Amino acid sequence: MGDGSLGRIAALVRQDCRLLVRDPAPLIIRTVMPLLIMSFMQPLFRAALRADDVRDANGAEQSVPGMAVMFLFFLVNVVGFAVFREHGWNTWDRLRVSPARPFELVTGRLVVPLVVALVQLTVFFGAGGTLFGLRVRGSYLALAVVGVPLAACVVMVGMALVALCRSIAQLSVIANLLALLFAGLGGALTPQSVLPDWVRPLAPGVPSYWAMRGFSTVILDGGGVGAVLLPAGVLCAFTAGFTVLTLVFFRTGHRKLSWS
Repeated sequence: MGDGSLGRIAALVRQDCRLLVRDPAPLIIRTVMPLLIMSFMQPLFRAALRADDVRDANGAEQSVPGMAVMFLFFLVNVVGFAVFREHGWNTWDRLRVSPARPFELVTGRLVVPLVVALVQLTVFFGAGGTLFGLRVRGSYLALAVVGVPLAACVVMVGMALVALCRSIAQLSVIANLLALLFAGLGGALTPQSVLPDWVRPLAPGVPSYWAMRGFSTVILDGGGVGAVLLPAGVLCAFTAGFTVLTLVFFRTGHRKLSWS
């Protein structure tokens, strides 16, 4: 990748940063809302974990990673908006005829959401320890080993939906449904050990299951990096799969509808 390519990607990243700084309210709401829900859910999760023989659990062991995983997938909309707004502003055609190649257009739109996802995970777990008494028995490095591919998976889900959806309305509905579906099947809303019998065979088919499995291994079981290599590897595989979907279906010439 040459200096010109990096410069074009950097220009797109700077534009996204300026737009984010200009209107940070959506990001603030997406960060504060999970923290509020954690406080409401913690007593419920405390009872569920203690019933599952985690006798010293205070509930944060499930509420913090659960809400972090659930709300991280709502960032899928942010990735979509970054592309669809260009069509709404009628600036996408200008980008197409610019020297920027499709790879650069896609990469430039992924950087800021990826950074936002990583920052949000850091805030959620930091606040979990400070506000909710989250005790991490394992390695914080292991949390990062799970968190980084999870964040990458989220942004690639968003780009895959950009490639597949014709309108922002389609993307928004599908993204929100996926976030809720992933939360339910993956064990973000309830400990994986108490998932309904019919859900358990389906759970490994969603990335949130592996994220929660990895986080639980570190938080509850005291696992280190070696213990989370499988969940992290599966999350990388999901990321690769969504990347392939993007490469197959994304076309710069496809016209997108911003508001209808």
